[in-house]
Amino acid sequence: MNVYTTDRIRNVALLGHGGSGKTSLVEAMAKISGLTTRLGKVEDGSTISDYSKEEQKRKFSISTSIIPIEWDNTKLNIFDTPGYFDFVGEVEEAMHAAASAIIVINGKAGVETGAKKAWNLCEKYNLPRLIYVSNMDIDNASFKNVLEELTELYGKKIAPFHFPIRENEKFVGYVNVLAEKAYRWNDKGEAVECEIPDYSKDNLEVYRSSLMEAIAETSEEFMDRYFNGENFTEAEMRAALHASVCDGSIVPMTMGSSTLVQGIYTLLDDCVKYLPSPEGRKVSGINTATNELFEADYDFSKPKSAIVWKTIIDPFIGKYSIFKVNSGVFKTGDTVYNEKRDAEIKIGKMYCLQGSKAIEVNELHAGDIGALAKLNVTKTGDTLSTKAMAITYPKLLISTPYTAMRYKPVNKSDVDKISQALAKMTAEDLTLRNINDAENHQTLLVGIGEQQIEIAKAKLENEYKVQIELSKPKVAYRETIRGKSDVEGKYKKQTGGHGQYGDVKMTFEPSGDFTKPYIFEEKVVGGAVPKNFFPAVEKGLADSVNKGPLAAYPVVGVKATLYDGSYHPVDSSEQSFKTAAKMAFKDGFLKANPILLEPIMSLKVTVPDEFTGDIMGDLNKRRGRVLGMTPTDTGKQTVIEAEIPESTLYGYSTDLRSMTGGMGDFSYEFNRYEQAPSDVQAQEIEARKDKLVDSAED
Repeated sequence: MNVYTTDRIRNVALLGHGGSGKTSLVEAMAKISGLTTRLGKVEDGSTISDYSKEEQKRKFSISTSIIPIEWDNTKLNIFDTPGYFDFVGEVEEAMHAAASAIIVINGKAGVETGAKKAWNLCEKYNLPRLIYVSNMDIDNASFKNVLEELTELYGKKIAPFHFPIRENEKFVGYVNVLAEKAYRWNDKGEAVECEIPDYSKDNLEVYRSSLMEAIAETSEEFMDRYFNGENFTEAEMRAALHASVCDGSIVPMTMGSSTLVQGIYTLLDDCVKYLPSPEGRKVSGINTATNELFEADYDFSKPKSAIVWKTIIDPFIGKYSIFKVNSGVFKTGDTVYNEKRDAEIKIGKMYCLQGSKAIEVNELHAGDIGALAKLNVTKTGDTLSTKAMAITYPKLLISTPYTAMRYKPVNKSDVDKISQALAKMTAEDLTLRNINDAENHQTLLVGIGEQQIEIAKAKLENEYKVQIELSKPKVAYRETIRGKSDVEGKYKKQTGGHGQYGDVKMTFEPSGDFTKPYIFEEKVVGGAVPKNFFPAVEKGLADSVNKGPLAAYPVVGVKATLYDGSYHPVDSSEQSFKTAAKMAFKDGFLKANPILLEPIMSLKVTVPDEFTGDIMGDLNKRRGRVLGMTPTDTGKQTVIEAEIPESTLYGYSTDLRSMTGGMGDFSYEFNRYEQAPSDVQAQEIEARKDKLVDSAED
């Protein structure tokens, strides 16, 4: 592959709803640019970018693939991102590396939720974008309907650069708005200039008029010339449009058929002409030696630095750390430094990835995308620079996962293999987490949604040859008391020789502090229980609170007071007083009005305004308490704040998507414990009877 300077590089993320045609568009780009000789299909698993077994089996993208397309002496690094919402982490990684985006919209389905979310992401990351309407060869596909939907949503900045010529429901050609020319495809698939059809002339006039207005608004000189009726040269128009696209004031719109490879030539041309190179974009880190700002700004003349924005760990193709050069030039043979891991790395071989295929390159300039193999200590988000000028860039902002599933190995002998496989999978996908919840004796897979976790399970089975079972996670209930009790615990056991004797009299009452399992006090007078047995009594309490006598959940908020007892000068021991304290605790706890506490979470749900009623109704059904509603900065969404029991949040990700058409987001964090309703308590106590038996045997 050729070496490209910064001005000849375009980093473009393909965004859009699942099934809108992003992967098929990559195939068409690869075919027309000469990267491939045949057109791969998603249906038969032969595409460049969907190369993993799970992607080929499920027929949709799961991870972001990088496909470099060489076109018009320019390198287009195309990031084919997943459209399904569970894999938003992959999209967010790509957004950190991209300088622009193509939002792909299915011409038949119209503007779906994924397209709206893609637009919002571009706004968040300040990325210039263009719209590509796919599937124009399909019956009932409508460029005009998509244009009207987009204009209603985003205003006059939507500007058609090309629009289709359709005859008898067939896609036969297109009109170039800027050049005011029409083209038809001949039998060889070549675009041949033709007369503009009469039925297209009205649309051309409307689209060109709005385009000219947009160009005029780029400067006072252009505005004056426009009002004086002067025409702009094509060079002037293209320069003005380039500036407007780069600052986001114009969003070009084009169309085509990926399966017929029609409209792709003009799309690639538009990417080169109108989308920005990394040149001039701002990016800065910190010089760790001086703690000063290092403004990299994709300047090839500055010291070399790069950020690892993605990691691929595949059992078949190995590990690759994918990086973006933020400054300088990376060359084979260079030594780079990972300041975060304090590791120097000699670059033996450097690659550009084409899906699963690694193409060796010798040199990468600022703004380009590369990959290094087998960097064992380097992780996603790490900075590569030089030891003489050690730089660190801000960490990547990736969505926090909130959907948890409990898992167990099918074969206990696979525990280590599962742990190693999940370590690789979580290093590759930052929104997938493997958590050992020792407090509740469970291991959890946490992700953005249930589909992501199901695919992780399938990947373990198919690629790592280990199996797990998924189930609903346990909720961290707690036990406490509301009343007071006064009990005696006496342990007396006589065997041959020394016996066992311990006797304690204790009171139990609420401590009022749920952050501690218990508070222990002793008020023994007259030596009824010798002081040397006090620690044994407390040890008995410490053991007892791990599994409460109500439902075998941990105990919190209990005050235990030892005030009397008795002992035997020969038979008493630490063990006998420890056992006596356990007996007293169980009896005293059950006599002091025991209750179950449930974890209450602080929940924030962000939804478009039209869904707030549905969301609040659903929260009420989940025993949630709505605390308030706050409009977002955009004014089109509302943040609903509520308190809700953790037990009712299981499956909330799926339900929220269903209620909002995929437009809702949520987050939560632990707030406090409070008493569970009587029906919840009864259900939990019944469900955990076997745990109480186990506890008694302990």
